[in-house]
Amino acid sequence: MKCYAIGEINFSNHHWVNDYLKNVTPLVEKLGGIYLARTSSVELLEGEGGSPQTVVLIQFPSKEVAMKFYHSDEYESYKKAWKDGSHGRFILVDGHDVALDQI
Repeated sequence: MKCYAIGEINFSNHHWVNDYLKNVTPLVEKLGGIYLARTSSVELLEGEGGSPQTVVLIQFPSKEVAMKFYHSDEYESYKKAWKDGSHGRFILVDGHDVALDQI
């Protein structure tokens, strides 16, 4: 089952971004991940708090592949740069529609 990773990013500095994009994109793609969106065009329609400065949406072939990426040795230093240069959230969402279970 496909799995989606959603990154909500608010930057405290941008010094890490170019190196991150250059090196993490191939790591994601090597595992079969596909970037569906990397954008600062974000609008909060409901809920509390503000919109993040940037949202990243990645489709992975499965949750196992997404976790393999997130916990890989290759990603570790870039994950640290992301955490040191921004704050936000990184969320995994299973590509399962529970409404279909009701039909």
